[in-house]
Amino acid sequence: MLQSDFKSVRARPRTIAAAGAVALCAGIVGWQAAARLDPAPAPTLAPEAAAALQHAAFTQAEAQPGYGRPRNVEVSVRPGETLERAVLRAGVTPDEARQVVETLGRAMDTVRIKAGLTFDAAIATPRSEDQSARLIGLSLRTGPATAVTVSRTFDGALRLRALEEKVSQETTVADGEISGSLYESAARLGATPAIIHQTAKLFAHKLDFQRDIKPGDDFRLVFDRRVTESGRTIETGDLAYAELRGVRFFRFERDGGDVEYVDEHGKNVRGFLLRTPVDGARMTSSFGRRRHPILGYARAHQGVDFGAGHGTPILAAGDGTVVKAGRWGGYGNWLQIRHAGGWDTGYAHISRYAKGVRAGARVRQGQVVAYVGSTGMSTGPHLHYEVWQRGKRVNPVGAKVPQGTVLAGRELARFRTEKARIERLLAQGPSPAVTLADTRGATP
Repeated sequence: MLQSDFKSVRARPRTIAAAGAVALCAGIVGWQAAARLDPAPAPTLAPEAAAALQHAAFTQAEAQPGYGRPRNVEVSVRPGETLERAVLRAGVTPDEARQVVETLGRAMDTVRIKAGLTFDAAIATPRSEDQSARLIGLSLRTGPATAVTVSRTFDGALRLRALEEKVSQETTVADGEISGSLYESAARLGATPAIIHQTAKLFAHKLDFQRDIKPGDDFRLVFDRRVTESGRTIETGDLAYAELRGVRFFRFERDGGDVEYVDEHGKNVRGFLLRTPVDGARMTSSFGRRRHPILGYARAHQGVDFGAGHGTPILAAGDGTVVKAGRWGGYGNWLQIRHAGGWDTGYAHISRYAKGVRAGARVRQGQVVAYVGSTGMSTGPHLHYEVWQRGKRVNPVGAKVPQGTVLAGRELARFRTEKARIERLLAQGPSPAVTLADTRGATP
């Protein structure tokens, strides 16, 4: 998973001169005061000015007699806990916790808050034992690009600021190499689960995730994103380009509005059948004669096995119609899909079928049709996958299935223009490090 600016941990002190100051300042670099809290609209602050303003607000205690330098305390609201109670746990008095929450109430709903909301409080410790700790500042995020802060002024009053960061649209080039899985590697570069899933589905047409992809392989992704001034990604748009091991995919919208992914020549990369009907699974047993793990003697293995955990989604290898969804001997729960041109695919040992998948149902390539299990003659959860051509089983790995269509005419000309745009972006090199905004715990 990609991390947010705030961490959900119990309260713990740190000196604000060290990591606390960084945590409190970094989240609002480039932010501006919201006009609804000040009579006159405030100008947009440069990142350096905003950071200096926040730092000054949170270190004001140095000018207050009787108190030492403030320390930063991170607090996460517990299940069933009020915001006032959470502020109290930062180490302040009940009266001060109430005042802080009342001040925050001018900019946000302080009643309907979610467990896990996290804030940073700067607490000054008194030099005298007959005084109580004092809150100097508090900052919390209220959304992907918004936050509120409360700071103590020189005369002891609490000042509220609502901060909003500008959001812009941009196209991002993520350039990396495989380390671990494709999912982990792409996530480290800021790709969302939706972008990664789309990428994996594309490569499933051309590459075997077990045999073809190795650690150290370079990959590149191009996608749109909405990003804040400080570089935090709020959301991502469509995957415009993907490249791995020399295989390149370009997104192209056809004249009728349908979106396809094509190679550098304009050929649709959507093959007739997926090579791997389980995302990222590894092949554990190949097609051909083998010793049966349960029966104990050699016999023909008429498909391939993919190792995957119980409940892993199984994808339809191609468009078609379900001809059987039920028990079939040693295959346990079996699913058979009939495709065009005399091709069938079969899926065995299923734990359960997806909603609506029954004999006669139409399915689309990549649609979740069932889930991995261990029914029938099986030693553990896995998918047994078969391909049939005109009633005869063939090796799914080497089967020569029909390929996609090729763009022509006006569509080909439009594609070449889009391809040139993507290649200019790639020539410029990777975008700055991408950080995905996480709003867990933020107030609505």
